[in-house]
Amino acid sequence: MKKTIEQRFWEKVGPHDDPTKCWIWLGASHKQTTLSYGELRVGDKVMLAHRLSYEMYHHVTIPKGMTIDHVKARGCTSTLCVNPHHLEVVTQKVNVLRGNAPSALNAKKTHCSQGHPYNTENTYVWHGERYCRVCHKEQQQKTIQEDLLQEPSPGTFPLMRILLP
Repeated sequence: MKKTIEQRFWEKVGPHDDPTKCWIWLGASHKQTTLSYGELRVGDKVMLAHRLSYEMYHHVTIPKGMTIDHVKARGCTSTLCVNPHHLEVVTQKVNVLRGNAPSALNAKKTHCSQGHPYNTENTYVWHGERYCRVCHKEQQQKTIQEDLLQEPSPGTFPLMRILLP
């Protein structure tokens, strides 16, 4: 007798009696960048084990364009975890921002490196990156002062020195 998908799935999961702990996938896995994800062949398709776990437990299909987050706040410590209590359907953006990648770490910053707040009055965005207006203004003033203190190159006429007292 042929095993069901659920039977094949559960025989590849480590201890799974405690809903607060990670249930580690023991079957096949593949590595994406530095993270490993479990996978199971279903017909002619290979499915990610954590997505299959979520869909089987909640009796839903994960909407197109959505991803599954292993939620650290729920105790999840591994991308090989298939505990549906640790998993949540989110957008890719939310998933990335919850992580520890450089983009997530920068998005979580509330102040620039000099301690000025990133708020609507003091922040501007250029080419998708946030910048501090106070720091930018201070850098501009420093550059102008350095330019004024420099001796003009031979054959150039320092117009700014005429205009400034």
